[in-house]
Amino acid sequence: MKPTAARPLPSTGPAVAPHVGTRKAGWLGLPVQRWRQITQAGFFLLFIFAPIFDIFRLDLNVKHFIFFGLDWTLGLDDFVAGRASPAQAALNLVLRGFLPLLGIGGTLIYVSWKWGRLYCGWLCPHFSIVETINQTLRRAIGKQSLWDKKQVPARNPDGSETKPDAIWWFAVLPLVILCAMLWAVVLLTYLLPPAEIYGNLWHGTPTRNQTIFLSAASIAFFIEFMFARHLFCRYACAIGLFQSLAWMANDKAMVVGFKRERAKDCSTCFSACDHVCPMRLNPRNVKRMMFACVQCGQCVDACEHTQEENPSGTLLNWVHDMRAESEAAFNVGAARRIMLKSVPADAASTDKEH
Repeated sequence: MKPTAARPLPSTGPAVAPHVGTRKAGWLGLPVQRWRQITQAGFFLLFIFAPIFDIFRLDLNVKHFIFFGLDWTLGLDDFVAGRASPAQAALNLVLRGFLPLLGIGGTLIYVSWKWGRLYCGWLCPHFSIVETINQTLRRAIGKQSLWDKKQVPARNPDGSETKPDAIWWFAVLPLVILCAMLWAVVLLTYLLPPAEIYGNLWHGTPTRNQTIFLSAASIAFFIEFMFARHLFCRYACAIGLFQSLAWMANDKAMVVGFKRERAKDCSTCFSACDHVCPMRLNPRNVKRMMFACVQCGQCVDACEHTQEENPSGTLLNWVHDMRAESEAAFNVGAARRIMLKSVPADAASTDKEH
């Protein structure tokens, strides 16, 4: 019996190197920004409906918190009535007051210490409004804020265009008014029974105090949403400030890293990462200059779009641990020296403007 000659394997054509510049999909195949929109929308709905369904609110009528339909008190009524000892009252304060606050605050600080201002960029209902108004205002005047000195390019990172049109003012003003009134009403439902508030508004019979609160709060929120949205987030929000302080204290915390040795590749871009940042930051800067970064990842997404055809890949990406520590070690002078070595003179002068 003759041995059978080995058959050659069928040709599959020339080997094709993977395109390293291809954009990466997020969890379950959805883009990162789509996941962020989902979490923002979900938390915004929770913010509105939490008091309605007694998930969480402070009722000034009964003078205590309500948590998942249950009265959440410090348990001091029995002590005041003489039915509990000082030791029992102290234990109630620890179990019902100190420990819950420690748990919530500790969790927020730990998450911020490790990953940055995730609450701001991925959950905060106020920041959801900030971004919505930013994009609507951009359609009206070509700027995300009234205080921006220059218009952002009409071109978007994905290649589409958003040209300013003054007719969008008819959307901007009603949107700001609606958001301000909604914010005022929802905040009041956290302080008084929602059924009472919504019932009075439906019948047009709010009390004098409710009218004063809703009027003053609506005016204050209109001014803030119209003129100082991102300024509030950067300088006035206590929750954001504590998150930023925790994040800055950890050199290994997640941060957007910039491949400065490839800064010359930025010359093919129109500073898309700068223009998409809702906090009006410069993502290619060093960490200490990114104090108010909310980890939204829009700069990373923009860089992936604009560098999609670059075989070397994107220049901005999330970094952790040792790479993050290296990023945090840069100061402005050191980072600029590295960039100047790799960027042509004309591109370097352009980069200084950003």
